[in-house]
Amino acid sequence: MNKDLALVVKNLSVTLGEQKIIENLSFEVERGETLVVLGPNGAGKTTLLRALLGIIPYEGEILWRVENKSYLPPTELLQRREILPLTVEDFYGLKGVAKQAAQDSLRSVGLEDGVYKKKMAHLSTGQFQRLSIAWALVDKPDTLLFDEPTSGIDIGGAETIYSLLHEFWKKYNLTIILVTHDLSVVWEHADNVLCLNKQGVCYGVPKKALTTKNLRQLYGVGVKYYQHKNL
Repeated sequence: MNKDLALVVKNLSVTLGEQKIIENLSFEVERGETLVVLGPNGAGKTTLLRALLGIIPYEGEILWRVENKSYLPPTELLQRREILPLTVEDFYGLKGVAKQAAQDSLRSVGLEDGVYKKKMAHLSTGQFQRLSIAWALVDKPDTLLFDEPTSGIDIGGAETIYSLLHEFWKKYNLTIILVTHDLSVVWEHADNVLCLNKQGVCYGVPKKALTTKNLRQLYGVGVKYYQHKNL
């Protein structure tokens, strides 16, 4: 059966310095799919996104069949926002976005117009994460790559961010590759899950891929998880 694929990855390996970060990883992403990349800290999740975008060298094959991709590493931006001497207006200016289009995108994630003139450093964590999503979407991409979009915010805020992403996924038929360590996100939003810990531990539909055996291999012994009954 022919698939309408957005991305094909075959035998991907990444070595940084003397350290093998990812080894012999293969998977596919269909257009309109949400793929959640799951794994513990240091598993190579961020490295995978950077390799997919050609930011770092790699071995193997990465074939994109979409043109307009948007990548935002909110965790890194969040760590640096205190030293960014930028207003939100300046931030949009990096993409050459006009004021009206910028404010429309801010409203789409629930931010008020007044945010537009604020300095990045003066935004709350929740506002900053919403801004990150708005900024990534302003170019109307067909594919989004997000690295831990809810890092540093509370559970209620995290649920809101994921709900926003899900709304945009439905509205624009987006392809989303989402890095997280949160199992609940998989059950709520993933079409497929890629379990990564240097190598591919599991890949496929969550109900089949997230076995107790695979989760123990991914995170170590003693792992337990709860699957929502209504999913």
